[in-house]
Parts: sequence; structure tokens; C-alpha cells
Amino acid sequence: MKKKILYVEDDPNLAFATKDNLEAYDYEVVHAEDGAEALDVINKEHFDICVLDVMLPKMDGFTLAENIRKSDKQVPILFLTARSLQEDKIKGLELGAEDYVTKPFSIQELMLRIGVILRRNNSGKPVSAQPKINTIGNYSFDFQKLTLSINGSLQTLTFREAEVLKYLSERPDQVIRRDELLKAIWGDDDYFMGRSLDVFISRLRKYLSSDPVIRIDNVHGVGFRMTY
Repeated sequence: MKKKILYVEDDPNLAFATKDNLEAYDYEVVHAEDGAEALDVINKEHFDICVLDVMLPKMDGFTLAENIRKSDKQVPILFLTARSLQEDKIKGLELGAEDYVTKPFSIQELMLRIGVILRRNNSGKPVSAQPKINTIGNYSFDFQKLTLSINGSLQTLTFREAEVLKYLSERPDQVIRRDELLKAIWGDDDYFMGRSLDVFISRLRKYLSSDPVIRIDNVHGVGFRMTY
């Protein structure tokens, strides 16, 4: 079955060329010209990945991603932008983006990034039919349902957040090297993925803050240690 891509780009020439190339690689591509149209489409259809330009009319890519995450925590998001400011890249990560490609880009680079994201998400999805709920301090962590709950309060995690939490929680009191964690979860340990990991660690600390016994400590120059 073809993988389905939501591609949001307001430049008609770039959109035509990119959509044509993606379809030539056997993807099904739904193109939207602005953020508002894209949000309407994604509320009606399922996609395997969203490729979003940042500078969009009616609703910019960051706002669009925020709205997508309200209803879908799992669909991978890849940002396309001519803006190369580090602040923009970090903002994209904080919104749950998987990757970030700066314009101008080659179609080969875009295809590579999309392929890597889809392989990561497909290979890592839990397949067991039996639910497995782990206890982390006073929390109940259901990796299969991607939920973290305490005292009746439920937090839905993204797939990547759940992967990081699972890896750390299965190794309590151990010092986990950054490169080990990055390669285990992302398959790479480059700078971009490193900043993405830092964002996810910050989120997990916030999610776990209702139990003061649980800690995810930075081990300077090495990595992280989770205790509970």
C-alpha cells in the first residue's frame, strides 16, 4: 500500500515539481496550498507523514503543526523552510517535528529524510496484541497505548516520547550515554537529533513532575540517568 503524504506548500511551481517527484517514487500525495486548507484535509483523512512549509498563508506551518498535534500525536511532521534561524528549528522540535529541511533542497534529500522517518516509525511500532503497562514510581505507563497516568490524570505521549521513556525506565539508575540513546531511538547521533532528544527529555520531566521521587538527571558530558 502506498504511503500517504500531506504536502503543504503555497509556491505553485515548487509544489507541482515536488508533488510530481514524490508521486514518481510511488507515494500518494495530497497537496494543500495554505494552512487552513491543510487543517481541513487532515481532519478528514489519515496520513503517514505531513510535510509542511513554515511560511504559509492563512495559517503558518508552526500554527498548523500545533493544531495537528491537538488531534494526532503520532503522525510524523517534517518542516520545509527558507528560514535557517536556530530558534525556528528548536521551535519546530518543540512542536513535535521529526525533521527539518531548509530550502532550497534537492528532491533526493527530501526523499531520504521522508524515507528515514517512515522506516523509523514503521519499525518501532508495538505489535503485541497484549497490553503491557509498566509502573514508573506512582505513574502507570502504557507503551502500547502511548499513555502516562497518575491519580486519574492521563497524558498522551507521542511515539518518540514513549520510546525515550521506555528506554530510560527499563534501565533505572544506569547512566545512559547520549549517543547510545540517540542511536537506539533515532538511528543517528547528529546535532539535530541531539537537540530533539533534549526537547523530549524536558517534556518527560514535565510529564513526570507529579511524582517528586522520579528524576531524569543530566550526567555532564555523558548522558542521562533515570531514578525512581
